[in-house]
Amino acid sequence: MKAISPLIFFIITYLATSIVAGDFYKVPITVAFMLTAIFSIAVSKGRLNNRIRIFSRGAGRKNLMLMLWIFILAGAFANSAKEMGCVEAFVNLTLYIVPPDALLAGLFLASALISLSIGTSVGTIVALVPIAVGIADVTSMSVPMLTGIVVGGSFFGDNLSFISDTTVVATQSQGCSMSDKFKTNIYIALPAALVVMFIYAVIGTEVSLPQEPHLDNFIKVIPYLVVLIVAIMGVNVFVVLTIGILLTGALNLLMPGIGGSDAPLYAWFGAMGHGISDMGELIIVSLLAGGILEVIQANGGIRFIISKIIRHIDGPRKAEFSIAALVSLVDMCTANNTIAIITVSGIAREISEKFHLDPRRVASLLDTFSCIMQGLIPYGAQLLMAATLAQCNPINIIPHLYYTFALFAAMLLAITFRFPRK
Repeated sequence: MKAISPLIFFIITYLATSIVAGDFYKVPITVAFMLTAIFSIAVSKGRLNNRIRIFSRGAGRKNLMLMLWIFILAGAFANSAKEMGCVEAFVNLTLYIVPPDALLAGLFLASALISLSIGTSVGTIVALVPIAVGIADVTSMSVPMLTGIVVGGSFFGDNLSFISDTTVVATQSQGCSMSDKFKTNIYIALPAALVVMFIYAVIGTEVSLPQEPHLDNFIKVIPYLVVLIVAIMGVNVFVVLTIGILLTGALNLLMPGIGGSDAPLYAWFGAMGHGISDMGELIIVSLLAGGILEVIQANGGIRFIISKIIRHIDGPRKAEFSIAALVSLVDMCTANNTIAIITVSGIAREISEKFHLDPRRVASLLDTFSCIMQGLIPYGAQLLMAATLAQCNPINIIPHLYYTFALFAAMLLAITFRFPRK
């Protein structure tokens, strides 16, 4: 129990105190993570230098460093696009083309298709959350709600995409093909998505625009339009964001003064600088979380969770529920769905062989439940990125993740009734 005590400490420090205060802004998330980091090092065994070294190893993990690069590029692109008027222009174009009652369903569909194409939820969130925030400003709708639509749709594609790292790891570890896992997964994920689309269509009937949308300076739309097209083509997210940054700079140089300055080059530099600075809290939280979770794993927290769950398995249905619980809890402890799948994949395969589970179902369970949990933890990269771009608290987004909750319900029903059977 001591091994997972940092996770319990964080929940008490951040979630519990915020709920008691009735305000999730009372306890800054950076402070909660700093205190948890100190606690995790303090309760660990061994020499202090070694404990700090373990913490630092987690903060410097390769996949975390790659994520931080995305944060930096995303901040530079998002703010320069905003300052150059690209976001406002694209929002106006969207409102001009899409009927108001189809906005919510259309935003979810766009998120799902883009994430399915590029295989990453973070890249989809970077591309579409600024658009969602712009639509919220025009329609006076809830920013957390529209942000939740994008996050939910991004996990639909991330869970099903053939080029998603979670799909690759889940299928390779269980010895099945990606197409077979997709066919198994789609029977569960698609009905959940259709139900959510229907809900958004119903809610969308209440959406109204205060004034008729207009097209203004269509050239401003080009950076965002190119970014979305290139993303749909499946280009690496680093390349996508770099192209977007260069296009906003070119736009500012071609239209001097568009960024609010007579010195367009310096205006562009300033916009990028402010955008990168805005990602500072997100980067700090990610580094602290990486260190804390490495300490939990080094102290045997993951092994403790696995041992407590697998000893209660006595049949195929409980075996599937155990695999779902394992990958969910490990994701909660690592804040990375790919790492969670890698960690659990070996024991999941042993369980599947012992109770004669279909490898395609096991791969689907690993991928889907890791994505569900990743979408619900407020310290995961996806919610932190979405909250940073939307300038709101990640906790406020969670109640609006309709697709995540619908997918969770669908997966529980699928395990309970052993669906699909073939």
